[in-house]
Amino acid sequence: MNECCAVADLRQYTLHPGQRDTLIELFDTYFVEGQEATGMHIAGQFRDLDDPDRFVWIRGFRDLPARAEALNSFYYGPVWRAHAAAANATMIDSDNALLLKPVRLGPGYPALDAPRTHVTGQPIIAGAVYHRGAADDGFVEYFTDHVAPVLTGTGAAPVAVFESLVAENNFPQLPLRDEVVLTWFARFPGVSAYDEHRRQLAASRIWNQQVLPELVCRSVKPMQELRLSPTARSQFR
Repeated sequence: MNECCAVADLRQYTLHPGQRDTLIELFDTYFVEGQEATGMHIAGQFRDLDDPDRFVWIRGFRDLPARAEALNSFYYGPVWRAHAAAANATMIDSDNALLLKPVRLGPGYPALDAPRTHVTGQPIIAGAVYHRGAADDGFVEYFTDHVAPVLTGTGAAPVAVFESLVAENNFPQLPLRDEVVLTWFARFPGVSAYDEHRRQLAASRIWNQQVLPELVCRSVKPMQELRLSPTARSQFR
């Protein structure tokens, strides 16, 4: 397992209209190295392609104690102090956050030393968040045995699968959503590859007659689909 990511935060920020690029410039310029200097791993930061005012990002930690230490160091440290006002001015809401642990991180998930250089093309990171009833509901096993094979067969092999880490928030200054989820992410070289996956999925009899109805039954509310464009300095791309 990637040593950085026994614990992860998935964060989705709702921003004031037109402010996303402002936050991304601040984030990519100051907050990547600023956070990683305290022991975090900033694995990915993205524009939500279906919401022009949403910024999504993932950061990892070695374990829960390391999370508390790193967050205290960053949010009471000089980098955040210098740029907090400008960053907060872009945001309507920053409380849409989930505390996660990995079910599986494939070789396509960025390691600590993965490059942050620009790559050719416009890759898409896509996935979903499933809202579950309980941590012992068998959802992980169902996803692994039945959902992932269909996704893989239609061109969306999951690169990363996370589920909720049911634990007390050890940095309560940043609220977390109190729910149990499973979320997955897959990489596509571009929009056309993603669209082809969606076409194949829509045509899949197994997906539509067996897997999707079971997912709906096992979920407490509709899933959230994610279609994300990595920023220029995102490792996950």
